[in-house]
Order: sequence, then structure tokens, then C-alpha cells
Amino acid sequence: MRVVLSEDKMEMASYAAETGIRKIKEAIERKGKAVIVLATGLSQVDMLSSLVKADIPWEKVEAFHLDEYVGLSQDDPASFHSYLERYFTSKVKNLGSFHAIDGNAKDLSKEVSRLNALIAGKEVDVAFLGIGENGHLAFNDPPADLDTKSPFITVNLDERCRRQQVAEGWFPSLESVPPAAITMSVRQIIKAKSIIATVPDVRKARAVAMCLFDEVGSSSPCAILRWCENCELCIDRQSAALVYGDRRSPI
Repeated sequence: MRVVLSEDKMEMASYAAETGIRKIKEAIERKGKAVIVLATGLSQVDMLSSLVKADIPWEKVEAFHLDEYVGLSQDDPASFHSYLERYFTSKVKNLGSFHAIDGNAKDLSKEVSRLNALIAGKEVDVAFLGIGENGHLAFNDPPADLDTKSPFITVNLDERCRRQQVAEGWFPSLESVPPAAITMSVRQIIKAKSIIATVPDVRKARAVAMCLFDEVGSSSPCAILRWCENCELCIDRQSAALVYGDRRSPI
């Protein structure tokens, strides 16, 4: 894992987007197409704003949805499908394909099987990620299953994760946040050829410290990124608050 420290979150988002753009173009040049994974949340808004402006032949890009709440329709304003429509899919022209997760499917096991079949055998070129305040990757909350090889799984969300969604303004109350989700598994995430984790703001400072220093295990899922030579952890001064000090490097 390579740590990239920026002066502020806009510089960080610009760097993350530029790195992703370069990796997508390299994949297209190498094999004629690119497969990407897209995350959501406040940490991704500025990065996506830059990404969608890129001169990329989007018709050669296949995009996977990282996670989704169980029980929300795709047009619910709080759903991640709506988020990606707002910040990504409506902004790019002729996207090759976008594999949305249907968290409102009548049969969740069939939906998970459908997603697993779609991604089976595919090399993911770029996975754009955030890290949750509780250290989660996607919706793999502690204690996370780090062993499953299933690409997508159904999980229960812990209270801290659900409170984060309320604090960020996606839901009006804790009771309104769905208690479960479909998520890409940790093992599937770290298979990506390139991982770009964008983690801004002081409220993510503990998560950044967890990622850099905690023991890799189910209680600190984000720490597994340290095993990934292909990962760039993009942080700003605020999110590096617990590990930065007066030095120019957080580690």
C-alpha cells in the first residue's frame, strides 16, 4: 500500500481521480476494455466529479456497484443506485455497462448469485473505495468476514455504520437506516488490479490510523489494504490527524 497525503480534500480527490483515469486508460489500451468498481458516500463526491469529466471512451468501460442497502428501491433517494445515477451514470456518455445491485429484490440469494455470475472470472482494473468510520470496506462492518471467496454477500450493518449514514444526512433517523445490505466481499475487493481508497475529513482519522497500524483481522477490515501493493490510500491533513504530527509523511 502506498500512502498519498494531500493538503486538503479537493487536492486529494483530484489526485485520486487522475490516478484512476490513468489506470482506466491503461487497461483499455492493454486489453480494449476496463472493468471498474464504484463506491459511494461523501468521500467519493469530489473524486467522481473529476472522474466523469475525463476523456475516456466510456463505451469500453464496465462498472460494478460496490454495495447497496437491502429493502430500498433503486429510485429511493437514499439508495446507492440513486447516488451513482446522480454523480456518475447520468454524467458519462455511452457507458459500456453498469451492474447495479438490486437491494429490493424479492429473492436476495438469487440477486447475489446473479452478481457473482456477472463478475466471475473478470479482472477488475480499478476499484474506487472509501473507508467507513468503523473501518469497514464497502459494507463489510466489523467483525467482517475476511475469508469468504464469494464476490458478493449479504451482511448485517452495525450501529456505528448506520449512525454514520444518519450523520452524513442520507437518512433522518437511525430507525430509517436499513439494517442489512448486499456488499462486495473483502476478498473480492482486494483482487482488483488497482485500488484507490479516498479517505478525507477528521471524522475518518481513526479509520486511517486503523488502516495503517491495526492488526489485520475481522475487527479492522480496512487494515487488509496494507497487504495490497496495488493500493493507494489517499488522505488529507484532517484524516491524517492521528498519525501525521509535524511530519510530511503520515507513516
